[in-house]
Amino acid sequence: MFAALVAGVFCTPLAAQNVAISLQSAVFVERLGHTGDGRVQRRIEPAKTFRHGDRVILMIEWTAPPSQSGFAVTSAIPSTISYEDTSQDSVQVSVDGGRHWGLLGGLRIDGRQATPEDVTHLRWPVSPGEARRGSGRMTYSAIVR
Repeated sequence: MFAALVAGVFCTPLAAQNVAISLQSAVFVERLGHTGDGRVQRRIEPAKTFRHGDRVILMIEWTAPPSQSGFAVTSAIPSTISYEDTSQDSVQVSVDGGRHWGLLGGLRIDGRQATPEDVTHLRWPVSPGEARRGSGRMTYSAIVR
């Protein structure tokens, strides 16, 4: 299942330019524990194993030669997890395998408003200003089904 979580990330250039974009993915799991004084403590640790209901954080880092052109980083949501939230407000989602894109509140599936559990793909636009920096990071959280 770990390999399935880090697979499925790719880039889509927004301009007709051949730029080598490197992507790296990492998966972390949220663990809750108790401190010596009884408080609940949240830990984020590299994921080695998963259990049903675990909250995972997927991080995608991109690097590219500085460019004047923007692009998009797209990630498929593995069927073993249910999308929860993302680190950026500008993320677009798809609930139909990447055929149509929009904000979650504006998409419909089977006649009803789409929910986070319906999300199949995420797409983060990287602006020309961000592309000039040559690197960036996106994260999203999900629940293991």
